[in-house]
Amino acid sequence: MANSPSRPLNAPHGGYAPPPEAATPLTPTELLASLRAALEPWTPGTPFWIFAYGSLMWNPSFSFDARHVATVRGYHRSFRVWSRINRGTPENPGLVLTLECGGSCRGLIYRIAPDRVQEEMGRIWKREMNYGSYRPKWLNCSVGDETIRALVFTVNRTCTGYSGAIPEDIMVQALASAAGRYGPAHDYLFKTTETLRAHGIRDARVEHLAGLVRAKMGTA
Repeated sequence: MANSPSRPLNAPHGGYAPPPEAATPLTPTELLASLRAALEPWTPGTPFWIFAYGSLMWNPSFSFDARHVATVRGYHRSFRVWSRINRGTPENPGLVLTLECGGSCRGLIYRIAPDRVQEEMGRIWKREMNYGSYRPKWLNCSVGDETIRALVFTVNRTCTGYSGAIPEDIMVQALASAAGRYGPAHDYLFKTTETLRAHGIRDARVEHLAGLVRAKMGTA
């Protein structure tokens, strides 16, 4: 069978991941511009909320003064972003989470003090948006009976790291084998699963994938 143009011969993970040369980060100017655009709807001096559904749940690495379990509707958690620095390399990328359209997602919502927003968001941006992997949006989050507007990292299908739908065995291989500057991709998966459980959140898709990766690694 001929290889499709979207799966070059030299691309890792059976041609489903982008080739190493596609891993081009945003310039500092582009990164700053995307941050400014994301913060535009926020009124300085008011509470700032950010929704976490992956590593920001168990390793926020920013200062916050409140945290709650929250639900975002219209999106669900999905491993569809190739990680070529944090949880993998350009030659052997791992996979990390994004929010795909459809369904709902339970995670954690954090409040950042108004006077800390610029500094903390700058730190988050360098960690999460180096490759423009997400489309930041302001969405309604449900916290009990309360609705809170929060910044959310949603899917960006135009970025070079977007995987789209890929076979389950390719996902398992990537999560079991890749590692980057923040550690192995499987550690990202397992810590996400553990944190969800610790907060009483069930995500059947993520738990199923964690079971497959543990079996692949012989740790089930």
